[in-house]
Amino acid sequence: MSDDTPPAAGTELAVVSPPARAGSDSIARLLVRRGIISEAQLVYAKRVQAKLVSDRSLIEILKDLRQLTGDQLADALKSEPLDIRLGDLLVELGRIRGGDLEAALTIQRETGTHRKLGDILVEYGFIDEQQLIEILASKLGFPFVMPSFAQVDRELLRQVPPKMFSQNCFLPVERRNGRVLVAFADPLDLEDREAADRIFGRLVLPAIAPRPTIREAIELYRRGIQRAPVPEADDSTVVGLVNGLLDEAMQQGVSDIHIEPMKDRLRVRFRRDGVLAVHREFNLDLAPPVTTRLKVMAEADIAERRRHQDGRILYESAATGAALDLRVSFYITVHGEKIVLRLMNKKGELLALEDIGMAPRMLQQFRDEALQCPSGIMIVTGPTGAGKTTTLYSCVNALNDLETSIITAEEPVEYVIDGISQCSINPKIGVTFTETLRHIVRQDPDIIVMGEVRDAFSAETAIQAALTGHKVLTTFHTEDTVGGLLRLLNMGVEAFLIASTITCVVAQRLLRRVCPKCAVPYTPTPEEYRRLGYTHGDLAGAELMIGRGCAACRFTGYKGRVGIFELLILSEPVKEAVMARKTTHEIRRLSIESAGLVTLFEDGIAKAARGKVSLPEVLKRLPRLDRPRPLFELRRLLGE
Repeated sequence: MSDDTPPAAGTELAVVSPPARAGSDSIARLLVRRGIISEAQLVYAKRVQAKLVSDRSLIEILKDLRQLTGDQLADALKSEPLDIRLGDLLVELGRIRGGDLEAALTIQRETGTHRKLGDILVEYGFIDEQQLIEILASKLGFPFVMPSFAQVDRELLRQVPPKMFSQNCFLPVERRNGRVLVAFADPLDLEDREAADRIFGRLVLPAIAPRPTIREAIELYRRGIQRAPVPEADDSTVVGLVNGLLDEAMQQGVSDIHIEPMKDRLRVRFRRDGVLAVHREFNLDLAPPVTTRLKVMAEADIAERRRHQDGRILYESAATGAALDLRVSFYITVHGEKIVLRLMNKKGELLALEDIGMAPRMLQQFRDEALQCPSGIMIVTGPTGAGKTTTLYSCVNALNDLETSIITAEEPVEYVIDGISQCSINPKIGVTFTETLRHIVRQDPDIIVMGEVRDAFSAETAIQAALTGHKVLTTFHTEDTVGGLLRLLNMGVEAFLIASTITCVVAQRLLRRVCPKCAVPYTPTPEEYRRLGYTHGDLAGAELMIGRGCAACRFTGYKGRVGIFELLILSEPVKEAVMARKTTHEIRRLSIESAGLVTLFEDGIAKAARGKVSLPEVLKRLPRLDRPRPLFELRRLLGE
C-alpha cells in the first residue's frame, strides 16, 4: 500500500504516526474510541496533515477524505465530556485556524486584563457569536437557554457572592431534577465552571446562553428591580453619543455604519474594508432617542415609525473639523428602525487612473480603446461598495482639460473636481434625476457623467446623447461586464443601439489587501485547487500570501483594499453577438477570444499570485463562471 492510499475502515497498520503538529488531537482520539474511524485512518490523516503547508485540522482532513460525517462528529462529541479548552476545540473543529487562536491569545496577553478568550474571538471577528453558541450547544450537547430575570430563582442568585458575578459570566437559573441549571456564556471556561462548582457542588447542570442575556439578568439583579432603569438620555447625552460614533467612524476609515435594534440590545456595527464588525452595543432603551436624533439631522419625519425613509446628513466634526456627507436609510424591522449610514468624506482622495489597480496591459487598452474615443458610452459596473464611483471620477479627472466641457448628474456629488459642472440630485426641491437629464444635453457638453443608469429613461438618455456625438460615463449595478449588456437588453433597449453606442464595460470589485506587516506564504489546500480547477503546475511562480494578524490590522490579517477589474471592449464579433442576442456564455467566449477579456476571477488570481490579496478571499468574493486559464497565460494577457 502506498503512502498516499487511504486505508479502509477497520484496517490496521503497524506504522509509526508522524510527529503531531502544535495542538491537540483529542477529538480524533475520541472518534477512534467510539469506533467511527480506525487507528490506521487517523495515522493516515496525520500523514496527510504533515504534508500540507496550509493549516488544516485533522477533523477537516477526515471530512475531506470522506471518513467522517457531520452527524457522526456531533454524536461522538455528545457521547462523553472532553477535557479541552474553547480555543483548542475551535481549532480542532476547523472553525478557526491556529494562527487565529495565537492572535487572540496575544491580544489577551497584551491587553493585560482578564478578558475571556471567547469575548476576544467574537469581538475581533475570528468567529461569529451565533456560530460559537451553535458549536457549544449542538456539538457538545449543552442545552441552550434564554434566561429572563423574571424566570430566575432568586434564592439561587442570593447564594452567589456579588464579587463573583463581576469576575465570572454564569447565571444560576432554576432547580431541575435535584440539580441546579446554570447558564454559562462559555461552559468550557474552567474558571467559570470551578466557581459555580464551589457554590453548588457537583449538582451543576451546565447550559449555554448568550453573554448579553446573562449580563443583563445579573445587572437587573444588582439593581434589585424587574427592569433596569436607563440613565435619562437627555439631548446632550444622545447628541454626544451620535457625534462620537460619527467621529470614530471617520477616524477608522469606515464606509458604513449599521445601527440595529436587537431583541435585547442596540448593536452598532462598522463596515471596514468591506467587512462588517461589531463596534459597540448599547441598552435597547437608547434606540428611540438615537433614531430621533438621526432623523432630525437627516431632515426626515420624526413622527413616522411605520414606513421606510431616506435622508442625507452634512456633518462637520467639532473635534477634527473634518466634513462628512452621509446618506441615511431608516428601515422598519420587528424590533424597531434599523439605520444604515453610508459615509462619503467630502475630502476624499481622488485617485489617478494609474493608481486604481488595473494591470498594465488592461490599463493601456482601457485608455486607447475607451477613454480616447470621442463619443460612445463607457459603463462601470459592480455591486454597491465595489468602488465604481472612484473609478468613474479617476476617468473624469483624466479627461478634464480646458478644451472639454464636462457636466454631471449625481446623487449625491461624492468628489468635487475643479473645472467641471457637477449637479447633486435633490428630489425634495424638485431637482430630480429625470428633470436633470432633460436639461443636461442643453448645456453644450462634450462629456456627460451620469451617476447611475437606474431605469429605461436614463438608459435611453445616455444612448441618445452618445448617438449625437457625446461621450457618456456612467455606472450600473450588475455582476460582470456581459451582465451589463444583457441588463440593458432586458430594459427594452434595442440590441443595435447597444452595439453601436457602448464602447466598453468595466466590472470591478474591492478585495481586502493582505496586511504587509504580518503576511506569510500560503499554500492552497486540495479543496481550493479543486474549486480553482487548477493543478499545481497552473499556479507555478505564484507568491501567495495570507495575513496572520497583528496590531496594525486589528488582528484581521487584512489592511486596505485592492481593485479587481474585468474590461470588455466591444469588438466587432461581440457587437454581432449582441445584435444576434446570443447567450451570455457565447458572448463571454467571443470576448475572451477576440477582445482579450480577462475575467474578474482571473484578475483576482493574478493579484493573489503577487501577494496583494489572499486566495481564500478570491474564492469567497469573486464570481467564477468558467475555468480560469493558467497563471502564466494570465500574466501574459495582463502584461505583468
